[in-house]
Amino acid sequence: RFHGEGYQEGYAEGSHAGMAEGRRYGALHGARIGSEIGCYLGFALTWHCLLQKSTDEKKSKKIKALDSLIGMVQKFPYEDPTYDKLQEDLEKIRGKFKQVCSMLNIQSDFRIGTERSSLTF
Repeated sequence: RFHGEGYQEGYAEGSHAGMAEGRRYGALHGARIGSEIGCYLGFALTWHCLLQKSTDEKKSKKIKALDSLIGMVQKFPYEDPTYDKLQEDLEKIRGKFKQVCSMLNIQSDFRIGTERSSLTF
């Protein structure tokens, strides 16, 4: 009897602790992805604006790539944590970002640390 009661109490306490830990991890991971996606969108919008004012004849390919990146970020399912292709779409956005940086001759390095998120050039 004591074994059964102890098991039930331990199971209930472990379930509660696991839920709290899962929520913390989910919130942290979601914030990291949101920060990364936000940096990509800010980067793309800024460069799109700068290239609109440019007289460079090769800018149309760059603008198309930036438009594609902006579209991918805007279609990203921020509010659906059960979206089954979230990681796949995130990798596509990262790849497009690297392609745009290459076209713009920019070295990019996106780092997420516990203290800060940064995009360096």
